[in-house]
Amino acid sequence: MPTGVHIRDAREQLFDAAERVLLRDGPHALTSRAVTAEAGCAKGVLHRHFTDFDDFLAELVLDRIGRIEGQGASLREAAGTGTIVGNLTDALTSVFESVAVAIVGLVTFRDDLRARLRQTRPAGGIPVLKEATSAMASYLTAERDRGRIAADADVGTLAPTLIGAAHLLFADRESGPPEAEALRRVVTTVLAGVDQETPQGT
Repeated sequence: MPTGVHIRDAREQLFDAAERVLLRDGPHALTSRAVTAEAGCAKGVLHRHFTDFDDFLAELVLDRIGRIEGQGASLREAAGTGTIVGNLTDALTSVFESVAVAIVGLVTFRDDLRARLRQTRPAGGIPVLKEATSAMASYLTAERDRGRIAADADVGTLAPTLIGAAHLLFADRESGPPEAEALRRVVTTVLAGVDQETPQGT
C-alpha cells in the first residue's frame, strides 16, 4: 500500500477514535492511550504519525476546522436559495451536531493545545467557533448583497449571536441535541427585523 494512503487512513482512524472518546467521556478522558485503545491499534501508531499527543490534538482540531470551512463555503453558495432561517438552521445543526461542541471544550481544557493552535492560526478567537462565526458572517453578507437581509443589518453582531445561541443549545451533552424547532426559533428571533423574507411572528 502506498505510504501516503497508509498515513491518511491511520490519521483518520485515530481522529475518529478521538472523537468517539471525546463525545463519550469528555476532554479529561482524551489521552493517547485512550485514543489508540479506541482505535484498536498499538500506541506506537500514533507516535509514528505525530510528534507528540499535543501535535495529534492540534491536527485533529485543524482537520475539523477544515470541515467547518467547507461547510461554510457550501452555505455561502446557498445564498439566494431556500429561506434564510432554514439555511442557517441547517448549517448550525451541521456544525454543532458534529464534534464541534466537544472540540471547543477540548481547546478550552488544554492550555498547551491552545498555545500550539495560536502558532498555526494566530488571528485569535476560539478555534472552531471562530471559523463557524466567519461562515455565518459570510453567508449573511451574501444575503444582504442580494437584498434578502436588510441593508443596514449588523452582520458582525448577528453572526456571533447565532453561534453563541446555538452553542448554548447544543452544549448539554447529557440531554442530547435540541429539537430542530427550538433552534429554528432561536434563528428566527436573532434575525427579527433584518430578515426581509420571513414574516414576523413565524
